[in-house]
Amino acid sequence: EFKLRMSQEEIIDRAVKGVQLAARFCDDVEFSPEDAARTEHEFLCRVVEAAIDAGATTINIPDTVGYTTPAEMHACIRQLVERVPNMDRAVLSTHCHDDLGLALANSLAAIEAGCDQVECTINGIGERAGNCALEEVVMALRTRQEFFHCETGIQSQRLVPTSRLVSTITGLEVQRNKSVVGRNAFAHESGIHQDGMLKEPTTYEIMRPEDVGFSKTDLVLGKHSGRAALADRARALGYSISGEQLQNVFEQFKELADKKKELYDGDIVALIQHEISGQVDESWSLVRYNVTSGSDRQPRVSLTLEHHGEQVSTEVEQGDGPIDAAFWAVEQLTGMKVVCKDFRVRSATLGRDALGEVQLEIEHGGRSYKGVGVSTDTVEATILAMLNATNRIAATV
Repeated sequence: EFKLRMSQEEIIDRAVKGVQLAARFCDDVEFSPEDAARTEHEFLCRVVEAAIDAGATTINIPDTVGYTTPAEMHACIRQLVERVPNMDRAVLSTHCHDDLGLALANSLAAIEAGCDQVECTINGIGERAGNCALEEVVMALRTRQEFFHCETGIQSQRLVPTSRLVSTITGLEVQRNKSVVGRNAFAHESGIHQDGMLKEPTTYEIMRPEDVGFSKTDLVLGKHSGRAALADRARALGYSISGEQLQNVFEQFKELADKKKELYDGDIVALIQHEISGQVDESWSLVRYNVTSGSDRQPRVSLTLEHHGEQVSTEVEQGDGPIDAAFWAVEQLTGMKVVCKDFRVRSATLGRDALGEVQLEIEHGGRSYKGVGVSTDTVEATILAMLNATNRIAATV
């Protein structure tokens, strides 16, 4: 009424024409009425019936603004199942947003009421507060199979590796206490809980870490480990790499092994994800750098980059610190003036020699570009991330 300024009959007519047009070009047509969860049930049933008659093969019920409660979602789905005579000719789907933290509960309520499909995303990413998290739906249905009586067919052991990959590519970090895939998802700090875990793990663990892709053992690799050992460990962690990808990761692995005595799963995952997410033509690459900084002196960065086979160098003595100075140096050599919109540093593993990962977002020419860099040196990781983003800019010019 307020947005479309149409009568109910006009809306139904518009929906039918839209579905008929789509059906002319493809066999599988999804009809998703905006804010369906808050629509009057009688009108919603009429629209859905007309859409199916027009050729819709999937009916998706969205909780567009994340306002609906599980009881309301259950009632909405039941109305469609019971009152729409041709509902059996289409897949019944739901699409829940998490504005009130109810996306998972609403999705499960929809399944319980007869829904066939849930639209969800890895890590729950999406606009505003996000969408229903795929990993939560998968493990809820698997863990409570006796209640929901349905399966997804998804390989749950791939959830954590996929979550980490998506996090690296998007630059959206997974909170430590995130359900299923967060680093603390299986951590027990309470003494009573720890005692119970030692006696019988199932007392406090409703899921096993290895069921979602956390490694049961953190195998240690070193500088004498070969390419085959790295590939085997990558496979055990849920990654299939070979050929040029494996060679690139192995070269980075050997460089890191010269800096660190022992490499853990977190190091290997960071290297692999950096290789996968950072795949872009290297117009600019790092040759060497040198940084001097202190509390009583201006930071200085000497930087040499390679650009189309030629080396270019500069020395910068400005900025608020070594990282800021590194930004200035990269900008000076590449000739690209950028605005840093986001900058994050995280540790891939524990310990003071841990591999650090820098994720940043820069703006150039009105567009945003993401970059990722990994190194035991935060300044080097920053330069690599900056170059990763700069190469993305160069690829679009």
